[in-house]
Amino acid sequence: MVAIDTFLALDIRIGKIISVEEHEKARKPMYKLTVDLGPEIGRRVIVAGIRSNYSKDELVNKRIACIVNLDPKVIAGIESQGMLLAAGEGENVALLVPDREIAQGAQIH
Repeated sequence: MVAIDTFLALDIRIGKIISVEEHEKARKPMYKLTVDLGPEIGRRVIVAGIRSNYSKDELVNKRIACIVNLDPKVIAGIESQGMLLAAGEGENVALLVPDREIAQGAQIH
């Protein structure tokens, strides 16, 4: 079990994917995403291993859930400044997305 305080420590926000590039230096199929998280946070780069699940066209302008207060991590030479949330494994992965229009930067709680 996880204490509620542990969950509340995560800052989970809605972001809009602005651009998508293939991360060619990564060992696994990955994308470098630029995500707009609203005026409070701004744009962040997130490296994600979803290249075998989504095309670039499917991702641009998609609103997704992201954890924005993780320590940055360098992945194959690119600093990832957050983590998107997805469910599933392997070829069956789905991004967690809002079911209606919501502002970039909206906090999930």
